[in-house]
Amino acid sequence: MLRSLYTGISGMRGFQTKLDVVSNNIANVNTVGFKAGRAMFADVLSQTLSGVTMPEEGVRGGVNPRQVGLGSKIQSIDTLFTQGSPMMTGVESDLAIDGNGFFAVQDAAENVYLTRAGNFYLDATRQLVTADGLLVLDEGGAPIQLDEGVKSFSVAKDGTIIQVLNDGEINTDIRIGLVHVANPGGLEKVGNTRYRLTPNADQETDPLALIGPAGEEGRGEIISSFLEMSNVDLTTEFTEMIVAQRGFQSNARIITTSDEVLQELVNLKR
Repeated sequence: MLRSLYTGISGMRGFQTKLDVVSNNIANVNTVGFKAGRAMFADVLSQTLSGVTMPEEGVRGGVNPRQVGLGSKIQSIDTLFTQGSPMMTGVESDLAIDGNGFFAVQDAAENVYLTRAGNFYLDATRQLVTADGLLVLDEGGAPIQLDEGVKSFSVAKDGTIIQVLNDGEINTDIRIGLVHVANPGGLEKVGNTRYRLTPNADQETDPLALIGPAGEEGRGEIISSFLEMSNVDLTTEFTEMIVAQRGFQSNARIITTSDEVLQELVNLKR
């Protein structure tokens, strides 16, 4: 059977996956804190038709190997943690991270996740929570709950929550924590713009051991009344979509041509 037939199939599969990644990026162009993905290709195998011949000085020259490639594959799907554009909202509980780091949020089972989406709000018990009810953690890894009788509050760049109480007293005891990981690309997506810490993201597998104050030890600063929007660039994504479409079509044409060659071989008997 022709090598080109299966090579074309591998190419079609790869570009289909690339198109899946591009479509997901475009679908999340307006998702708060979303980070774009990127599909990277690599060749699979090469069949050696003849090996290398060692040169002999003054006698003969060396001969390079002759190899035929056998297709491509998706080598990796990277998550690009570049900074997204800030969008001003005017809501004090909306927070954006300027620089490295992630907010730590905790669900009812005390599982801790990381996120760049800072669209938080205060619930009925004055807890700072995400849009789907997960608790936002402070620099010590504890859930954040504002004081009873708080009149208003604001968030400083270092994550300090400045509370103004009804009696005029100001409380600055609570500080929002950020998690800094060595390799953000190693984080695992779990949906809802959240990530799970993995052994390839950091040698420390407990996210609470990595939490700390904003602006320190490589962590970015917190900007209040702003949200970090998706870092998807539509110009790049539409260009990549065209590349994926043409690549898919070209590989489909390879399969069609290989089929025509096989048909000619079958017809030789006639």
